[in-house]
Amino acid sequence: MEFEIIRLLVLSTLAFIFTIAWTPVWTKILYKYRLGKQIRNSGETPIFSALHAAKKGTPTMGGVLIWVTVLLFAIFFYVLSMWWPALKSFNFLSRAETWLPLGALVASALVGLFDDWLDVRGKGLKGGGGLNIKHRLMIYTAIAAIGAWWFYIKLDRQDFGIPFLGNFNLGWWYIPVFIFVIVATSFSVNETDGLDGLAGGVLLTSFSSYSVIAFMIGQYNLAAFCAVVVGALLAFLWFNINPARFYMGDTGAMSLGVTLGVIAMLTDTALILPIIGLVFVIESCSVLIQLTSKKLRHGKKIFLSAPIHHHFEAIGWPEPKVVMRFWVVAGISSAVGLAIFLLDKIIK
Repeated sequence: MEFEIIRLLVLSTLAFIFTIAWTPVWTKILYKYRLGKQIRNSGETPIFSALHAAKKGTPTMGGVLIWVTVLLFAIFFYVLSMWWPALKSFNFLSRAETWLPLGALVASALVGLFDDWLDVRGKGLKGGGGLNIKHRLMIYTAIAAIGAWWFYIKLDRQDFGIPFLGNFNLGWWYIPVFIFVIVATSFSVNETDGLDGLAGGVLLTSFSSYSVIAFMIGQYNLAAFCAVVVGALLAFLWFNINPARFYMGDTGAMSLGVTLGVIAMLTDTALILPIIGLVFVIESCSVLIQLTSKKLRHGKKIFLSAPIHHHFEAIGWPEPKVVMRFWVVAGISSAVGLAIFLLDKIIK
């Protein structure tokens, strides 16, 4: 038990150091090839465009730092464990716990990277700006469907846990439930990625919480996987806090959102995820409320701008204040989520 804790701390620290070390290389590439974010001013989002006009040209695709670090760590320690058996304990790549999260992370990251490229080049399915919400949801669903098939067929997972009530066998209904969890999480994380350090900080508390959860249920490799993500996220935040040197982009938000949902299903805590990731829920709900209001009330809006973090900007909150207060909410909700998980574990 003590060694497992040491392993988490060491892997997280190494991931932080490694990510910090190669960030200048990636930053130079981003600036050299002018892979900057485009601020669209089509007239549909005048408040957002006005608030963020100064950010035009700031490089995106910073999320590459996170998922590439996790991928390299998984490969490095796997190969190292074969050459040097004494370090076998630091290998966290395992079929039962980390194959699917790692595969989901990389696959969705590549899709997000393509979307980021469309954005910086002013290309897309509707005149530029990358993929729209409809097509992103289709991609999320396709990735989630593959994950659902893996869980249902390969891992024979059909049980769905409800805190304090136990596990319920869903049969084939497990597949649509799995897809909904992944799509909802991915969409929510993507909507949260809109201010300097916002998505990164909230994801940090979420993955930290799931490292604890995985550790508590004996999934030590999954806990180590989350710890590596946390270390890489900390390094990313070093450069992403206001004023951001670069943004996470869809290659980060999409991949981490999908992976977070997969981990929630792996640990059978899908109903605790909305509590741990309460900020994500608030963000996505604000978008859905805004869209519904505009459709049913002939263009009338509830918020000045959505997602809700832009609303707070529009009423005069400085960007760092919005971000830090959302971090506080994320920290509290993560603590509550962990408390519910532990209480449920004690009762069982």
